[in-house]
Amino acid sequence: MLLDTAALYFRAFHGVPDTVVAPGGEPVNAVRGLLDMIARLTTEFRPTEIVACWDDDWRPQWRVDLIPTYKTHRVAAAPADAEPATDADSAIETVPDLLSPQVPVIREVLAALGIPVVGAAHHEADDVIGTLASHSDIPVDVVTGDRDLFQLVDDSRDVRVIYTGRGMARLEILTDASLTAKTGVTPAQYADFAAMRGDASDGLPGVAGVGEKTAATLLAEFGDLDGIVAAAADPTVKLSASVRAKIVAAADYLLVAPKVVNVVRDLQLPAFDARIRPATPEQLADLERLASRWGLGSALTRAQEALAAASSSSS
Repeated sequence: MLLDTAALYFRAFHGVPDTVVAPGGEPVNAVRGLLDMIARLTTEFRPTEIVACWDDDWRPQWRVDLIPTYKTHRVAAAPADAEPATDADSAIETVPDLLSPQVPVIREVLAALGIPVVGAAHHEADDVIGTLASHSDIPVDVVTGDRDLFQLVDDSRDVRVIYTGRGMARLEILTDASLTAKTGVTPAQYADFAAMRGDASDGLPGVAGVGEKTAATLLAEFGDLDGIVAAAADPTVKLSASVRAKIVAAADYLLVAPKVVNVVRDLQLPAFDARIRPATPEQLADLERLASRWGLGSALTRAQEALAAASSSSS
């Protein structure tokens, strides 16, 4: 089970009231919400391994170089007396004030639970997930609210996406067939589909005037983005003048967009052990300390119990 960790703790933060605080008054709603998610996912899907995939770089410079608007609207405004940022690596993501101090606590709790946090320099969690999903020798469940990761669905390799976009109470399990039923395209076509459709949440403009329905229809007819671009450039191919003009006008964007949208699948990642095991005495002591310090109470207990049950069923 590969967790798109930031996507989940943002969802937890917005889903659990910020009146949930530690004994010292610090907010812990994202921490407790994430723990409840882990408990629910572990209980329902019984993974044998869990990895918390991490954004070591939430807005990699190489993606910004290709599409300068990439995630621009998420960049936090700099103080008036600050030096201007010269690259994406120095840009700070806008994160709610009450969430920022919870992120180190989340990392500490994950470590105490035995869930490795895995990131890669100059890459997003999506790329870590893409690499691990593409090279796993066991079935994979990707847990995310990010539609871009639909491109990883692959029945032949037992890779599914557990989509949280409609909330934890309405999880969607996406396989080849269910993804095609939902979007009209195959997993292999999804990145091209996303590039054409665009995504305001990522600062991807898409092809002006081409929505999901048109993008899916074009992919069904021409197979992939290269085929669509070639068709638009060939006056002998039957294509409406309007759609042809839109594709031609977006030629420069379409040349680079797939490189931004496609997740990286060949990162060199650090060694880690993600197997779910019974907690050691040291871990239990750590968890007791964290529970007391941060008032994690029943949320941490539920996560511990779910992981313990998973470890016993897989041993």
